[in-house]
Amino acid sequence: MKTNPITHRRHYVITYDVSDDKRRNRIFKTLYDHGDHVQFSVFVCQLTKRERVDLMAKLTHIVNHKEDQIMLIDLGTAQTDCRTLIQTVGKAYYPLTSTFIV
Repeated sequence: MKTNPITHRRHYVITYDVSDDKRRNRIFKTLYDHGDHVQFSVFVCQLTKRERVDLMAKLTHIVNHKEDQIMLIDLGTAQTDCRTLIQTVGKAYYPLTSTFIV
């Protein structure tokens, strides 16, 4: 029996606090390839375990471990409506939707 690949994905909030502009830009570009940029230093990503491990390995090589911080927060399976897990004050959070042009 085949399983739905979406069940292997999880929602993550990834935030970063990086003092150096060059490192911050590299982290932004790396995260931009993996998720939705929702605030200045915040991304929401849907990742498999393998994608998460690979992403964290890439980020590990970019950060200065004494000055910078990246936080990865697991919000549950990709099937979970993450809008029910994220509280906002002010502007509401709406997940970005993918658009396909054929």
